[in-house]
Amino acid sequence: MRNGVDGTGARGPAGLGRRPLARPRGWGGVAAMAVACGLTASLTLLPLARGGDEAGASTATGPGVGVGVPVRADSCENPEASLTPSAADGPSIAAIKARGKLVVGVDQNSFKWGYRNPDKRTLEGFDIDLAKAIARDLLGDENRVVFRAIPTNQRIAALESGKVDLVVRTMTINCKRIQQVAFSTAYFQVGQQVLAPKGPGITGYDSSLKGRRVCTAEGSTAYEALERNSFGAVFKDEGDGTEADKDLLTVPNQLDCLVRLQLGEVDAVVTDNALAAGQAAQDPAVELKGRPFTTEYYGVAARLGNDDLVRRVNQVLVRYRQSGAWTAAYDKWLKADLPGITGPPAPKYK
Repeated sequence: MRNGVDGTGARGPAGLGRRPLARPRGWGGVAAMAVACGLTASLTLLPLARGGDEAGASTATGPGVGVGVPVRADSCENPEASLTPSAADGPSIAAIKARGKLVVGVDQNSFKWGYRNPDKRTLEGFDIDLAKAIARDLLGDENRVVFRAIPTNQRIAALESGKVDLVVRTMTINCKRIQQVAFSTAYFQVGQQVLAPKGPGITGYDSSLKGRRVCTAEGSTAYEALERNSFGAVFKDEGDGTEADKDLLTVPNQLDCLVRLQLGEVDAVVTDNALAAGQAAQDPAVELKGRPFTTEYYGVAARLGNDDLVRRVNQVLVRYRQSGAWTAAYDKWLKADLPGITGPPAPKYK
């Protein structure tokens, strides 16, 4: 496995059909990272480096670690409710142990969540730490994780095809997705919010978006929110999902939206506030507008039917919450830009 990323098929800023820059912006780290990594527009899964250091998690049991809730398939009540934790092995875990490696789909360009540190050339972030904790529990060594970079719109396909065992990539649990993949309990609470240049004009997820070009990632909950109510925003490309798709307003990766915002090709971005906060921290010319207009939860995703693996991940998450590892990761990666979060969401079980 190569210790790096193959740029084949990646589409960077030079490949865009640009408009003249209307607003020069003070971009630093994000632009450098995007150029170095390339925008992952290819549908190919790219092998990345193995993990580094992390305060590990181990199995934990005991009462009072979660709450059971009713789940009705016909109404999709409590989609974030998952299987009860278990430390027992099963066929999915046995296959991982026989291979000797845990393959995890991640992002490589979401600052503070899953991104390649350009100085160290290592993957870092909140999601990366969690993936390492799962590998340490399953295989006794966090370095036995293999990361594969996957675009936002290929997370489910990567699981269904068996190219990855798990996806730990700021993936929101919702009613549609629980029919396609199996989720762990929630490990982070987020909300959709608008990211736009500082100054008057766009004020949030409201009528100020009318006529504005708004960018979202394909297959994202942000796109689904705009489908429900766009406030008159322009957010769909001609030929979305076909070979004629220009990937201007709907893009494979969320970071692509921020690059387009920097180039003046779109007026705003709608995405998770947790991701947007990290991007705003790197760019003094943009900011979060209004307030979050949804309540959503990130979960670790596995292939449908791999119940033993989901239960084991939930067992790891019990320990991750109780041991202080979650808080340590939040303090290290997210607290400065996303303050005020007192702890992880309480787990819910079916």
